[in-house]
Amino acid sequence: MRSPSSGSRSPRGWRLVVLGLVAALTLAGCAELGAPRNGFLPSEPGLTDKTESIINHWNGAWVAALAVGFIVWGLTIWCVVAYRKRKNDNALPVQLRYHVPLELMYVVVPILMIGVLYFYSTQVTHEVTDVSEEPDLTIQAYGKQWSWDFNYIDDGVFFEGGRVQLTGEEGVEETLPTLYLPVDETVEFIVDSRDVQHSFWIPAFLFKIDMIPGHTNVFQVTPQEEGRYQGKCAELCGEFHSEMLFNVEVVDRATYDAQMDALREAGNVGVRGEEYNRVYDQRGYLQDGTVNN
Repeated sequence: MRSPSSGSRSPRGWRLVVLGLVAALTLAGCAELGAPRNGFLPSEPGLTDKTESIINHWNGAWVAALAVGFIVWGLTIWCVVAYRKRKNDNALPVQLRYHVPLELMYVVVPILMIGVLYFYSTQVTHEVTDVSEEPDLTIQAYGKQWSWDFNYIDDGVFFEGGRVQLTGEEGVEETLPTLYLPVDETVEFIVDSRDVQHSFWIPAFLFKIDMIPGHTNVFQVTPQEEGRYQGKCAELCGEFHSEMLFNVEVVDRATYDAQMDALREAGNVGVRGEEYNRVYDQRGYLQDGTVNN
């Protein structure tokens, strides 16, 4: 004998299912139409030669995640409404031990989803970390507690930063260390640390890389839009980590050359190399035998 509720479904229940699915689709459409092209990231496509592919991957991942989420939520709501317990229906539903097609779907679909995400993530990662191009200039960036040194290798000059105390007053930002980059030229960055682990991060470039004592990392980028951008250390590196900030000025070649001449005239000729690093022994002590704090 069939359960009284197993024949027909309540019209009200079906209306709830339809309304739920329509609401989910409407929200998804609004989210997609309302989202800016940069995916709410602190950058824009074309700001560098890498930002567009990163933003596209970010947006694509969110669209896929939302699609999966709405399908799961829709099916969940449908099950709750369509198979809810009816009044005066005390019969147990049919009990199944297994459902082979459904269980295969649970295995195959997630594997395909993860495989697709992995494929595109690997593509973007390879593009962002590729350093095979011949750079137009090379800059070495040193992180240190709690400032930055920049060696402009091709121009034979350097900038040595000192700690800047953030007071909350206007004008302090102008005193931060400033890194100059020529627009539309490929820059190869060599990043190192003088003491503890830091992280070189320019949020607008959508890229950061670790600065590890005794280990050199390299990346390339081509800034494509002039302007001022913020940079910071993204690795907790000590008491004044929050003040380890710098400015990035992307300028035309003439302005860049003028800044290099200014450093040269100030006597900042050569490079600030490894001789200014802290040196530890195998126990983690400084050369003079004291412990690093």
